[in-house]
Amino acid sequence: MADLFQVRIAVRGYELDVQGHVNQAVYLQYGEHARWQCFQAAGLSPEVLVSAGCGPVVLETTIRYLKELRSGDEVDVDCRFFWGSGKTFRVEQDYTRVDGTPVAAVTGVAGLLDRESRRLVPSPAERLRELASDPGVLGL
Repeated sequence: MADLFQVRIAVRGYELDVQGHVNQAVYLQYGEHARWQCFQAAGLSPEVLVSAGCGPVVLETTIRYLKELRSGDEVDVDCRFFWGSGKTFRVEQDYTRVDGTPVAAVTGVAGLLDRESRRLVPSPAERLRELASDPGVLGL
């Protein structure tokens, strides 16, 4: 099982749609924010990754909406990384209100892009383990 990393996010009024709940695109932003916070906690800042000539790329995302988020809500967004032996890895994120109510489940497939060749790194887990100061945050 992958380790769990979690970030709390407060819903802001400008993130709402005409129905008064969080716009669907904002769920993607919340997930991206949580993933970058997780990378930062592992010691993988954008500067570290750029210096190493690589960066994470999202290849596929699925969102399952369970309950709506509204203005004033706070949501915990977690990250779990699942590493295989290929060029891609899986990311699972659960969105939960602070009262424990599940709000959404986001699953995705990602890779690590070699910025020079514009191709996926053959073993992203190995490369990120080398670069991270705390690879355990990413389940490595």
